[in-house]
Amino acid sequence: MNDTLQAEASEARVSAPRVGFVSLGCPKALTDSELILTRLSAEGYQTSKTLAGADLVIVNTCGFIDDAVRESLDAIGEALAENGRVIVTGCLGAKAGADGANLVRQMHPKVLAVTGPHATQEVMDAVHANLPKPHDPFVDLVPNSFGVAGIKLTPRHYAYLKISEGCNHRCTFCIIPSMRGDLVSRPIGDVLTEARALFEGGVKELLVVSQDTSAYGVDLKYRIGFWDGKPVRTRMFELAQALGEIAQPYGAWVRLHYVYPYPSVDEVIGLMATGMVLPYLDIPLQHSHPEVLKRMKRPASGEKNLERILQWRAQCPEIVVRSTFIAGFPGETEAEFEHLLAFMQEAQIDRAGCFAYSPVQGAAANDIPGMLSAELREERRARFMAVAERVSAQRLQRRVGATMQVLVDAAPAQGRRGGVGRSYADAPEIDGTVQLLAPQKISKTLKVGEFTRARIVSTQGHDLVALPI
Repeated sequence: MNDTLQAEASEARVSAPRVGFVSLGCPKALTDSELILTRLSAEGYQTSKTLAGADLVIVNTCGFIDDAVRESLDAIGEALAENGRVIVTGCLGAKAGADGANLVRQMHPKVLAVTGPHATQEVMDAVHANLPKPHDPFVDLVPNSFGVAGIKLTPRHYAYLKISEGCNHRCTFCIIPSMRGDLVSRPIGDVLTEARALFEGGVKELLVVSQDTSAYGVDLKYRIGFWDGKPVRTRMFELAQALGEIAQPYGAWVRLHYVYPYPSVDEVIGLMATGMVLPYLDIPLQHSHPEVLKRMKRPASGEKNLERILQWRAQCPEIVVRSTFIAGFPGETEAEFEHLLAFMQEAQIDRAGCFAYSPVQGAAANDIPGMLSAELREERRARFMAVAERVSAQRLQRRVGATMQVLVDAAPAQGRRGGVGRSYADAPEIDGTVQLLAPQKISKTLKVGEFTRARIVSTQGHDLVALPI
């Protein structure tokens, strides 16, 4: 490269337009943010670490429940106050206000543009219109990228892999299908290619996400795709098996999220029992009583769910089940709620979260008779969590004395004073952690993004305490 071209390249990098980014909501929204950032970086835009220092700000919003709507509207308002030039995308962008007009436009009329979820091209068009693409005489390698997998917003040692968009269910409390549409599965070859790029880039934990992981390929009638010249069926079992095979040479984990308890999931338990994928299932059960599930329009009944979980544990004793529930759903009687508490005790759900039912504008559940008072809904949520925390604590206590593989998330001073990690039972940011004590051996160090063996010595709330060995 001659001096003139070097000077041009240096000047282009210094003067490149800067984009601020705020990403809210679930891991599916996070993968949308990563795709947008990848496109921006590939075109020569730089990312600003502050809102005020950016030439323009993109806010990727969530609009699922009222609290998320408020958080998203507040984030938009903050970006407008600090920067003034804001593009809004994500689920809230597709939400209408009481009069049918766009809610974001109503609340924040000064935003530059509004798009719905998974609208990468529309976001890029809005950026181009308001902050023209920089001129760069070179095609630079994208920093912080995983090749074809693009830029990731997670720490470099774990990443989310979205396998589909949308959902075919019409649960009465949910408006996701109205915002994200029906199920659209990604081609299996594309999914596996992205997974391999992530492992090659150093990812040690791959978290598979979607609105309904169990339904992967339903829209494509489970058609045969191709990867590395081999036929692979577009279905959850074949996908999980292929991901496990790709992960093995890298010693990496594959974790499944948002798995509905269909009978087809039984096949995947065999992969967990043999170590092909982590023995961990994130299943959004929501309730246990058949009548409540019927009002929710949820697939499967509570009895079948309990029976299936017990069968899974018999086949794979190490399996960890996490789930989310709703307390105080319209029409929920005390007997139905007691049924849920009994289910929690019998199913022994390892990790559980619970929401007090919250009306969501546009959800069919709003028209179900028997709305409970806010006080009763919150009281039931608290009662549920008291039971859930007891169950979780009991199951954690069983780990004391065991030696587990731990993925290190934080290790100040190479872990000489200890660190923080996670076992196979702990998904990032939603489950507990493993608090790592200072190693007894002077030669023992810890490194972020690598595994260590640790002996569990005690529990601490939702966390384990362990000694690296």
